[in-house]
This record gives sequence, C-alpha cells and structure tokens, in this order.
Amino acid sequence: CGAPEFYTGGAKIVPVAGAHGRIDAEALAAAIAAQTTGNVHSVVPSALSITNATEAGTVHAPADVARLSGLAKAHGLGVHMDGARLANALAATGATPAEMTWQAGVDVVSFGGTKNGLMAAEAVVVFDAARAESLPFRRMRAGHLWSKHRFLAAQMLASLEGGLWLELASRANLMAARLAEGMGRLGGVELLHPVEANEVFAAFPRAAHRKLQEAGAAYALWPETQSLEGEAEAPVSARMVTSWCTQEEEVDRFLEVLADALG
Repeated sequence: CGAPEFYTGGAKIVPVAGAHGRIDAEALAAAIAAQTTGNVHSVVPSALSITNATEAGTVHAPADVARLSGLAKAHGLGVHMDGARLANALAATGATPAEMTWQAGVDVVSFGGTKNGLMAAEAVVVFDAARAESLPFRRMRAGHLWSKHRFLAAQMLASLEGGLWLELASRANLMAARLAEGMGRLGGVELLHPVEANEVFAAFPRAAHRKLQEAGAAYALWPETQSLEGEAEAPVSARMVTSWCTQEEEVDRFLEVLADALG
C-alpha cells in the first residue's frame, strides 16, 4: 500500500533478487552499482533492508547477514532488518539476537511482536544512540503515540522475560515443519520453498483446496489473484502460516483432509 514510501517522504524501494526470498549478494552488488551513477534521474541508495525470516519462510543466517551488511556499508549504506519474524529466524538458527543483528552489521531492527502472539505491539531497536534521538518525533508524526499505549507496550516486556518470545516462535516453527513434512509425503503436493520458519508455501490441485476450505481450513491462496473456480486438477499455490497456538491436532487434521482429497 506504499507505507514505506509514505513514512519516508518518498523513498524508493528497489527489490533485489535472490532464491527463495533470500537476498543474493551478487544481485545486491549489482543493484547498488546500477543506482550509484550520479544521474539525477536515478535514486541514490541510502539503506539496505533485510527481511528475516523472509517473505518466503526462509532464513538469512548470521553469516549471510554479515556478508550483505558488509557490501552495503562498503558503499555507505545503513542496514535495517525487518524483524517481523525475527524470533522465528533466531529459533530456526539457534543464533543469539546480537549475532543476528548488530554483530552482523545491522544498524536498526524492526522487532516484531504481532506475528508472535502480541496484540498491536512492535518495537524499533536502534544500536546507535545518535540515530535513536529522532525516534520519539517519528513516532509522534506517524500517529503512534497513543494514550494508554503502555498497556500494549507491556506485552513486549512480558514476552522477553524468561525467553517466552523464543518459546512461542519455536512452537510455530515446529508446527510448520510438521505440516511440511506431512505434505511432502503426499503425492500431488509441491513444496515451493524450504520450510525454515513458520510459513509453508505449496502447490496442489484446486479440487483439494476446495475440500480443505469446505472443512474449515484457513489459509491464503498465494498469489491472492488465484481462484478456486476453474479446472479441478490444475495446481494452485498457497501460503500456510502456523503460529504459537497452532496445535498438532489441527495440523494432522489438515493433512488428513488433504490426503483424502488427493486420493
């Protein structure tokens, strides 16, 4: 919906290619080189944003983050990590928050809470005090300084205490692995990306999607422009996300209905 452009006053987002949602280092180097020509008709790069876990449900390991950050900083770019699913990435790799972020060259992290059991609570973590000085003003300008917001923010403290946030993410990852393993044993199902966090992308016949949704399964066709109307045996791709509260019985029931639909 253009939110990054809106909140940055018109910053241009330049996608960088890579397999299974991970940024490719060579593609990043080429993208930076293509934009730093001094041509006023081209944007000037200022930051690299790394999504971890990625939009494809895969993970950048700390070494991957460090390599990408090194490339960015060699050209004077800051490094941001979109950590909406950072907990899932940490649970998947066993890395510490420090190893995945500032020790790997990250300057700023958008630390997600709402994808890990919290309600309307996210955090921005800045590793340079000077950079952090403007954040209260940015929060106010964006309309995020709410009255009584401390009652929402308190969730973040409760989540971090005792490692609850990693327990919740580990649970979500485990359920995704269970789902992917079961789907991988079924004929007629193609897993589209490695399953490393809590998202499963798969393609299977449209008729099976109909059976699943009739049985009450809740997931998204991906891309969402697809339809359940059409040839029954044509493959349709989908995105399935597990959470901290997904139960084994729910996963097993999904697999049971899918197996029956596939015959």
